[in-house]
Amino acid sequence: MKIKNILISQPSPETEKNPYQELAEKHNVNFEFRQFIRVQGVDAKELRKERINFLDYSAVIFTSKTAIDHYFRLCEEMRVTVPETMRYLCVSELVALYLQKYVTYRKRKISFGNGKFDDLIKLIHKYKTENFLVPLSDIHTQEIPNKLSKENVNFRSVILYRTVSSNLIDVDINNYQALVFFSPGGITSLFENFPNFVQGETAIGGFGPTTHAAILAAGLRLDIMAPRPEAPSMIMALDQFLTEARKKKK
Repeated sequence: MKIKNILISQPSPETEKNPYQELAEKHNVNFEFRQFIRVQGVDAKELRKERINFLDYSAVIFTSKTAIDHYFRLCEEMRVTVPETMRYLCVSELVALYLQKYVTYRKRKISFGNGKFDDLIKLIHKYKTENFLVPLSDIHTQEIPNKLSKENVNFRSVILYRTVSSNLIDVDINNYQALVFFSPGGITSLFENFPNFVQGETAIGGFGPTTHAAILAAGLRLDIMAPRPEAPSMIMALDQFLTEARKKKK
């Protein structure tokens, strides 16, 4: 099957010159971008029902920029003034630096790990007397709560935002010879929008182990897989897949 159109289930790159464009020119294919999922914030009314008071917590653990956005959004909605004494522990420096959008960085108690939660646990041990709040999405593994419980950390996790399916009524899914997903939510959205979807010869790509598992659990064939040693990025995996597809055509 000739690969001509590939649908990437993410927003379009911000710049015209990007790796997808380079790949399109190299293999003479067309990449189209469409977000299969969107984030929907929990409102203040719902949070109050959970009896959550942000000021009961002396520290916050952030695992993503999205968690930061929704924490401070709800603080504003609930008219909560976050004290300068609040401690922030972030999973990576990139997430920590994003705090500058909301706080004066140099004046705050901010620590960060190397991108892995196990590394962050070492930092948390330094501040075990703190009472931690852990903002999460409704779609999350139990890894973080389980590890914090195992370490006897005083914490409470709270759902501040949800992942919901986008409306894809205007998308002709049969116009694409390959579909690429980056989260389990993308697979859920695929079948919510196209309940009669049959893979057939359509190639399916997935990034990350949880996405791979969701693709296989849905009874789909996983044709393009990343990360792996020879293809740590989806761009590299697509490049290899398209190269092999061209060889088979010959």
